[in-house]
Amino acid sequence: DNVHKFESDIGSYLWERMSAVPDVTLYGPSPAASARGRAALASFNVEGLHATDVSTLLDLSGVAVRSGHHCTQPLHRELGIAASARASLYLYNSEAEVDT
Repeated sequence: DNVHKFESDIGSYLWERMSAVPDVTLYGPSPAASARGRAALASFNVEGLHATDVSTLLDLSGVAVRSGHHCTQPLHRELGIAASARASLYLYNSEAEVDT
């Protein structure tokens, strides 16, 4: 129960912080809008940048995210995007890292 609560809380925090960043598009329902909850992750794009470039730029700042299709090519086609970046969190992450 504690692990689930932590994951839910940090996932909501990630979504809240990222949704406040200008020119960032988040994909999927917000944690608040999802009755069943959601994993502590956020798939996103930054306007004017390819997801791979976003991933590289974040890596240069010490922030690890993934970029690509994430095994969801049909969804990416439906959304009309070439790729997305994804930040994933778990027990070993903190709100301070999200704020980085």
